[in-house]
Amino acid sequence: MPSLFPPRSASVHYRVEAADLHAHLFHVTLCIEQPAAQQRVSLPAWIPGSYLVREFSRHLQRLSARQEGRHVAVQQLDKCTWQVECVPSTQLLLTYEVYAFDTSVRTAWLDAQRGFFNGTSLCLRVHGQEKLVHSIELVAHKAMGQWQVATGLLPHKVGRHGFGTYLATDYDELVDCPFELGPFWSAEFRAGGVPHRVVVSGAAESFDGARLVADMQKICDAQIRFWHDRKRPPHKNYLFLLNAVDDGYGGLEHRNSTALIASRRDLPRLGEPRQSDGYVTLLGLISHEYFHTWNVKRLRPAEFLRYEYGRENYTQLLWFFEGFTSYYDDLLLRRAGLLDDAAYLKLLNKTINQVQQTPGREVQSVAQSSFDAWVKYYRQDENTGNATVSYYTKGALVALCFDLTLRAEGHTTLDEVMRALWQRCKAGPMTEADFAAVLKELGGRSFSREIAGWVHGTRELPLGELLQAHGVGVLEEPAALQQRLGLRMAETPPLQIKTVLRGGAAEQAGLAANDEWIGVEVAGNGWRLSKLDDLPLYAGQHRRLTALVARDRRLLRLELNLPAAVTTWRLVLRDAARAQPWLAPAA
Repeated sequence: MPSLFPPRSASVHYRVEAADLHAHLFHVTLCIEQPAAQQRVSLPAWIPGSYLVREFSRHLQRLSARQEGRHVAVQQLDKCTWQVECVPSTQLLLTYEVYAFDTSVRTAWLDAQRGFFNGTSLCLRVHGQEKLVHSIELVAHKAMGQWQVATGLLPHKVGRHGFGTYLATDYDELVDCPFELGPFWSAEFRAGGVPHRVVVSGAAESFDGARLVADMQKICDAQIRFWHDRKRPPHKNYLFLLNAVDDGYGGLEHRNSTALIASRRDLPRLGEPRQSDGYVTLLGLISHEYFHTWNVKRLRPAEFLRYEYGRENYTQLLWFFEGFTSYYDDLLLRRAGLLDDAAYLKLLNKTINQVQQTPGREVQSVAQSSFDAWVKYYRQDENTGNATVSYYTKGALVALCFDLTLRAEGHTTLDEVMRALWQRCKAGPMTEADFAAVLKELGGRSFSREIAGWVHGTRELPLGELLQAHGVGVLEEPAALQQRLGLRMAETPPLQIKTVLRGGAAEQAGLAANDEWIGVEVAGNGWRLSKLDDLPLYAGQHRRLTALVARDRRLLRLELNLPAAVTTWRLVLRDAARAQPWLAPAA
């Protein structure tokens, strides 16, 4: 194999080729200019921002090593680490393949239409050289036609389509800048004086790119003003990578970019000025990931000062870094003028009801939820709602409670607290003690009781009284049938139960997850159920009925008592003047 010639400034160099589009294989050559005698390399087991060990090494194959044209021994030490016996300070070449067939934003994808990868999926970490300059070269071939490359990394020597060599100051930066490859749509805008680029792959012909870019510019301008007023943001450029698919949703933050996935039906459409609910959700996702540019990528848990790529990295602070980001993502859409008050309150209402309909909020605190993310949040099952609470949704409500409490007491706001934390922690590692100290300094008193109860406890949040104090009325309305029964079901036939919630009528009747609800018997009459909404039709005024279910092919008759009343909240704006400083403060 011929030697590679990386840039002189780079001690570690990767050459990435889309070796076989139909087999979904990337071919990687890693050149280490000054290896150790027993050089260790490893592939990360997780990707920062997604707190689950995903074992990326399971997709790595055909690893081999050469020095001066001769094979050298490679020994695997564990699930993701290898050791190479080599001559020190003599160029070492490692070659391997990576199977890429995951459409998510977390890993890698390759087919004849598109390529995408995070460095955590493709780039072996060279132990002992993580802080040296790294370079990566993207190689094009004929089968890729008019494909382009987009990444947040600094280009070193690239062609007009973006193929060529990019530089990273260290391994952390290398794996924090994903790559998009393909014949994508692209546009640019400026926000806060900084160039931003939007890349969209997979959009349909109806896609209204101009509208998306205009709305994204409003989001970015609003967030830069939020953090810096009229000063420039910490990033010199920013890249949005959006993959439009038939059915998908998610995002992953990076230091100067984000990878997004959304349904192409949710993209704005030419000739349709009205915002669909799906498009509002997409704007919220964009807002969420962009807010992470400050809140988790720079201001971050102290435990994340240095990432350990081979194992879990625990923190109790995801309620702040994900939850507070979830609070501000929709609120800043309102302040950017992309939502009116009613639309914002509708989104907030949805979050409140999601948490209130989760029995696990009485079992697990948001601090515990943060720490347990590695084994619970990303591994949800039929009991998740009974045993856990989301640090995203309840974390957002904790932020709401702090914000409205601070505003009611008249000394400061959560906006000011966030900016003060940015300054106090110098846009770097943060602890809960930092948060408590800034609350006390700006709020004029200790908030230890609130932190203990709202963050580390499971007591109900004072949402109703705080909202009403800020001009928002809280109405109670009959809940949807699934909530009244205390279960969650598949939306389409057959009627299969997904979750039975703790303490509800369904649990008391003995219904269980995976039961197929076939029919009901009411007052001596039997009825086949084709959809759950037909249950009131057959039950009439009767509160007692028999549920006919199939469980493991056995037919069961279970006595079910319909509850008298279960309510849910509906938020309405009562006093716009009182709500204005919170929802849309004057610039």
